[in-house]
Amino acid sequence: MKKDYDIDGSLLEHFEREIWSKVPHLERPGEAKVVNETPLKDITGDLKDCAKNVFGLDLADKDLHVFGKFDSKLLAGSIKVRPAVQIIHDAIATGKLKRGQTIFEATSGNFGIALGQITKLGLDVVAIVSRKLQEGVFEELKNGKTRLINLDMDICPAPGMKGNANLMVAKATASNIRAQLSELGFDPAIFDKSRAEAEAVLADQDIINLAKLLAKIYGCFCPEQYDNELNVESHRTVTAAELDQQLREQGHSLPDFRIVCTFGTGGTSGGLSRYMMEKYGKKLLHVVFPLGDQDVAGIRTKGKASGLKFYEPNRYAGQHEVDFDQAKRLLKFFVDKGYDMGESSALALYAAMQMANFGDDGRFVVIVADGIQKYRKSLAAMEQKPRSMQVGLQEAISNIANYNRVVWIHTMYTPRKEGLELIAKSLGVDESKIIVPKASEVEQLLATQQIPKELDKALGGDAKPLLVCMMGNTSLRVAQVLGQKGIAAESLNGGISALSQGKGKQISELVRMAIE
Repeated sequence: MKKDYDIDGSLLEHFEREIWSKVPHLERPGEAKVVNETPLKDITGDLKDCAKNVFGLDLADKDLHVFGKFDSKLLAGSIKVRPAVQIIHDAIATGKLKRGQTIFEATSGNFGIALGQITKLGLDVVAIVSRKLQEGVFEELKNGKTRLINLDMDICPAPGMKGNANLMVAKATASNIRAQLSELGFDPAIFDKSRAEAEAVLADQDIINLAKLLAKIYGCFCPEQYDNELNVESHRTVTAAELDQQLREQGHSLPDFRIVCTFGTGGTSGGLSRYMMEKYGKKLLHVVFPLGDQDVAGIRTKGKASGLKFYEPNRYAGQHEVDFDQAKRLLKFFVDKGYDMGESSALALYAAMQMANFGDDGRFVVIVADGIQKYRKSLAAMEQKPRSMQVGLQEAISNIANYNRVVWIHTMYTPRKEGLELIAKSLGVDESKIIVPKASEVEQLLATQQIPKELDKALGGDAKPLLVCMMGNTSLRVAQVLGQKGIAAESLNGGISALSQGKGKQISELVRMAIE
């Protein structure tokens, strides 16, 4: 029995019928009405519950309104289907992509999974990936009939990083690529002619341009998601307009909200921020990154984002680097509640929760970019790990006599006198029991995973210190390092922010920049 794409008719017609019609798009070209919207859900109550029950933060009295924009419900399960559909539609319409051609693209997962939807139209997709991808991502790529070139290198698609890879590693990886191309049916002799160029981009860890190179030498198509303006346009013309439309329908106004999303290619943040600047003349977009030493599926750290074309900080209302280890706890809470939410979405929602905690009120829309299915194994692994070295405020107060000292831990900030008084009174200890080591010593410990001599003295050797920082993030990371050294330190969940609840003071009033 023949498939639909085997019968008479253009590839564009088949694409529009089988895929375009099933994703959000403008009802008529040039008009603002968006059809096939993804859900916009009020998650305020559950976020407040999470803040209280997981992080010890009381947001009950906050004038807070939080929506989740659930693009996890899209075809292919992620927001990346939006630009993928836009780019492929344009390529077919302009003749850049024809039936029988192969598509090469570098991907961290979701864009490749989205491209896999078009294999049903008789188009072949080859995704260039690395072993950094989680097992669940590999499975979804394969289920979509996407063929893979696995570089077997711990890198994700990024612009050239000069000098960061060994030339011998690049040569070995080029041999690996050649073998895989041959297995996929591509003539390796064609690759051999451009091997020196391939090795050069591999030496620079430039996987984006590797995809472009393979598409060029084999006469194939590369969507170039990291450089293609349609990536941004798909979100400016549809995603942003759709969000605006949904908020109006629920009696709200987009300019009253802060929009929060993580940074992958920069397409989502670019499209949303441009729409808001153009229509309302306001910077409303807050972009979220994991900490520099953390790996979140498909998401750049701030350092790696800075080299990408669509990283446009001048358009953002704010940039936030937050602790993914803390966001994982939020992720478990929301998944247990039945929400279809992935790792990057949890990072964005955790950032919104922290912004709400430090402000008087807040109205947020958090972009839920994909769902949990790909990450269930990593979530299960997290649940099997020993309990976090954290303690809640009431538990810390009840067991304060078990700690030999209370230690302020941070790489930048130290408490003012009022901050020390707050810690002492809240925990029920004398101020003399609170130790404040140098910020540089804390930074050195986290960088080297070794305990500097002076910090070791401040911690009290093998005894049990209670660690306190601003929000519980830095102190938890230090507790984890100390645990590996045999020191049974515990981190105060929520840090000084938990202590300041109801005290009438913001964190900025209780800490100062450390000067050494």
